[in-house]
Amino acid sequence: MNIAEGKDRYSKKEFIHHLYVARGSLFETITIMMIFNRRGWISDGALSKIKNQGNEIGKMPTSLANSIKKSL
Repeated sequence: MNIAEGKDRYSKKEFIHHLYVARGSLFETITIMMIFNRRGWISDGALSKIKNQGNEIGKMPTSLANSIKKSL
């Protein structure tokens, strides 16, 4: 949702900002999953998979932001 909101902004700098916000939201979600794991609501294996996928997904908005910065 953050990426979609940023895409509709008027400048590339605002879009880049929203890409970083989206990355932050991803890692907030991972933190919530860690809490769920501590409470026993999700398994260690599920948490590990979520963390690994989150790290891969987290690289995507960063790479896009870096690419856009080069074109400014």
